[in-house]
Amino acid sequence: MKAVMKLPRSLPWPRSRGMRSLTVLVGAAFLFGGLALWLRSAEETSVLADSDPAPTTPLQVEFPDGFAAPAKLMKVTGDLKRRETLSGLTDRLGLDRAESARAWAVLNEADLIDPRRVQAGLSVTAWLDGDALNAIGVSETTGRQILAKRDFRGDWRAFNLKAKEVTTPTIVRGTIQRSLYVDARALGAGDQQVVDFASVFAYDVDFQREIHPGDAFEFVYERITDERGNPLRDGNLIYAALNGKVIDKGFYRFTPPDTGETDYFQANGESATRFLMKTPINGARLSSSFGMRRHPISGFNRLHKGTDFAAPTGTPVFAAGHGTVERASRYGGYGNYVRIRHANGYKTAYAHLSRYGRAVRSGVRVRQGQVIGYVGSTGASTGPHLHYEVYINGKPVNAMRLKLPTGRKLAETPDMMAAFEVKRDSIDIVRDAQPNSDDLDTLAALKN
Repeated sequence: MKAVMKLPRSLPWPRSRGMRSLTVLVGAAFLFGGLALWLRSAEETSVLADSDPAPTTPLQVEFPDGFAAPAKLMKVTGDLKRRETLSGLTDRLGLDRAESARAWAVLNEADLIDPRRVQAGLSVTAWLDGDALNAIGVSETTGRQILAKRDFRGDWRAFNLKAKEVTTPTIVRGTIQRSLYVDARALGAGDQQVVDFASVFAYDVDFQREIHPGDAFEFVYERITDERGNPLRDGNLIYAALNGKVIDKGFYRFTPPDTGETDYFQANGESATRFLMKTPINGARLSSSFGMRRHPISGFNRLHKGTDFAAPTGTPVFAAGHGTVERASRYGGYGNYVRIRHANGYKTAYAHLSRYGRAVRSGVRVRQGQVIGYVGSTGASTGPHLHYEVYINGKPVNAMRLKLPTGRKLAETPDMMAAFEVKRDSIDIVRDAQPNSDDLDTLAALKN
């Protein structure tokens, strides 16, 4: 028996008023019953969309009594290959070309998918009633799921399936043996978590020169899954700690209610953010320090008013702090040059750039951490590097030894400090619930 009941294309219209009223009532009942069937079958499909990883599996779908006998649907899955189109994938899965084209068209009309801009790795699941295509579901790498399904009349409908998300704190602890990135990734931290961790400590630590083997680190970040435990994505870094030769600090993620700007704070409520970043570039080697030196091109001894960071051409250069661009143009031996005016008499300058950041020009306001240019070798330069200068009231100073003003202190606002303490303590409860690696070794020894 078919899952969908077919009706005649036309029915004779009763002549009497009583029969017409009865016909309207019966038709309405059938319409609402059919609608219930459609919604229930769509809901059932969304719940079962990824419940079985097998490539072809009979799927039992329940229908309301009196409408149709239970139907067994076959499930077929496949992932989009590189340079493969959606139509190519559905052909590979053996789906009806005309019906699958209608399904993709409905999803496209609903702005849920653009067949011209799909990426490899996208997972497609199709449900078949015999040879007839009943539904197509799409799972994107971001965790979003969409569905095209035929209703009881045979028309295609589009659905944006919103899975219930479950957020679970995840803890990564370890010591640096090779590098923070390599060691943290080996323990399960993602790329974004390592980047966020480095950003938190960007005001206190030079990761190229002040990190040593044996330094201990700790990440606490959010891992987001659906209600069935399938991973969707990693969320925010909510705690970061570094205990080493240069620094011993931990920072908690917190959004003060009065400003709504998220930042990281020490346990005493002092912000990680400083007036200027310690280094405005990542992954660079310090090739020349501030001070008197013999110029590599002119050969004369003179003051080197900045710090040089050797890095590949095209490496992003960041604004060290909030401010206004005073100059973004060619400037003699400095080559392509950017100078930013900050508060309290501070200025920073960036030289030998290969090109400027987007919309960076004189008079533009920039934010700390914004890309203002890219490493190059323009002007009087012997190779690709960033020449970075800091001035206070017009006088050049050594950026590497600069004692920078601290950011916000929540303790100065009792209400903000109280709100922060609640957040801080909740994160500490999560941290305390997972023993350190030393504790785990002790427990293992006791068991043996």
